[in-house]
Parts: sequence; structure tokens; C-alpha cells
Amino acid sequence: MPLHRLDVPEPHRLPFAIGTFDTIGPLSRAAFPHRHTFYEIAFVTGGRGAHVVDLCRRPLRPPHLCVITPGQVHHWEDVSGLQGWVVLFDDVFLMAHPGDRELLRVLGEQPPPRLDDRAAAETASVLTQMRRESEEHGEAAASVLQAYLHILCVRASRARTPAGGAAARPGRAAALAREFARLLTLPGGAARNSVRSWAAELGVSVSYLHEVVKGTTGRTPAQLIRETQVLEAKRLLAGTGLPVGRVARELGFADPAYFCRFFRRETGLTPGAFREAAGGRTGGIHHGHRSPSIDRPVDAS
Repeated sequence: MPLHRLDVPEPHRLPFAIGTFDTIGPLSRAAFPHRHTFYEIAFVTGGRGAHVVDLCRRPLRPPHLCVITPGQVHHWEDVSGLQGWVVLFDDVFLMAHPGDRELLRVLGEQPPPRLDDRAAAETASVLTQMRRESEEHGEAAASVLQAYLHILCVRASRARTPAGGAAARPGRAAALAREFARLLTLPGGAARNSVRSWAAELGVSVSYLHEVVKGTTGRTPAQLIRETQVLEAKRLLAGTGLPVGRVARELGFADPAYFCRFFRRETGLTPGAFREAAGGRTGGIHHGHRSPSIDRPVDAS
């Protein structure tokens, strides 16, 4: 399936773009399943249809804020009159506020709630300031844009927090569990099924990784790996025409028959039955698709 990138042609260019669905270009409302190497925040202010993220159909309920994280497969389905803002940025842009990675991951996994009038007005105000800052100050705007982006992430997270509640501030152990979950979502992460290799990469023992991940998420590292593999398998089976054997290899399974048994055990369906039920598309993966440069953000989504 198409892999869209933020193409930054010069080292000094900001890995960031902001605009409307119209100014960013037609790929910002692409009706075919695709994934990004970057983050996308879409503030939908008008339109009908649905946003499909990792096979989950989410009817549009403007105004609301959609978050798509790197690796997620999404497309816009039967949309008409789609209006709003689009913000694109890569992982490097989050270095000033690394905790925002976890906020964005959680936001990307959950259906977006409809914003009330006040929240919608505050969101529109932040995005207006971001666009003005980007247009008027260019590269000098980086720190201000990062601050605005942090505000946007925190306010979006608050919109999902029950009244009177507060988001917990995780400690060091929880941060390790978060990092493990994040690494699993990176390209190739689903193909690594060895808890020992992950523990070595994170610089901890297998038993400690098991302890903190189980304590934080309620699931073991092995369970999270299996869940990641199943999700990526579903993405490839539903969104591409890759043979089942190729899907198995993409996920690190040398034996396609073992992969089929694994998939059926985890989902109750064979890969072929799942693809048929999902109405899988035909067509190959285009790993090399590139978007235009960030200073020309047309078709950049």
C-alpha cells in the first residue's frame, strides 16, 4: 500500500507543514488505504462520511480532532464537503516535548470525541496562530510551533479525560513500557518476536521488561508483540493483494503454514477468510512513494 513521506529536501527545512484540506492537497483526503512515516493531526470542522483507521470505521462528527500516527493505515470513506485543518510533522519535531509521543499514540488509537463549542474555538485559535507563525517566521518559528503543538496535544488529550479527571504522569518504569510499545509500531517492529532482543535494545533484563510492561499495560511483552503482529497482518491482508506467504515473511514468519495457524489462533479466522470478510483490495505495496517537499505541501498527506 502507498507509504507517504514528508520529503524534506534540505537539512534546514522544518519537518512540519500546516494548511487546510484544500491547500495541503487531494492526498489529505485520500480515499484509498495508505500509511505515513509522519504524524498527522486533522481538525475536521465540516463534512460527511467516515474516517477509517486500522479497519475501524469512525463516522465524521465535526468538529473533532483526528490523530494518525506513523504506521497506522487510514483512508477517508464516502466523504463530502470535508473541511478543516491538517498539521503534518515527523518524530524529530517532537524532541522538545518527547512526552507528546505517548499522548499522540493514545489519541491515534481512540475514536475522536466531538468537541464542544469552547474546545473547538480554542483548537481553531491555536491552529490559526500556528499557521501565522509558520508563514511569517519560517525556520525561526520552530520553537514556537513546537510549543503550540504541545498545547494542541494536551488539549486534545483533555478532551478524552472525564470531567474532574487528570491524566496520570507515568514514572520511569511506565516510560520504559511506553518506549517498548512505540518501538513495536515502527517499520519492521512487528517482525521482531523475540522479547530477549527487545530487552537488549532497551538495555534492561527480560524479567524487568516483563515486570514493567505487565504492570503498566496488564499485558506481557509477548502479548503486545502478538497483538502488533496481528494488527499488521490485518493491515496487509485488508489493504493489499500480497500473497499470504509474503505477508508471513513481512511479519518475520519463515513458515507460512505456521503464520496461518498463528493468525487463526489469534483471530478465529484464516488469513484468506479474514481477507474475504474485509473485502481486501488488490495491488502491491509501494514502499518508495514520496510526497512533494514540505515547503510545497501540496499532496503531502
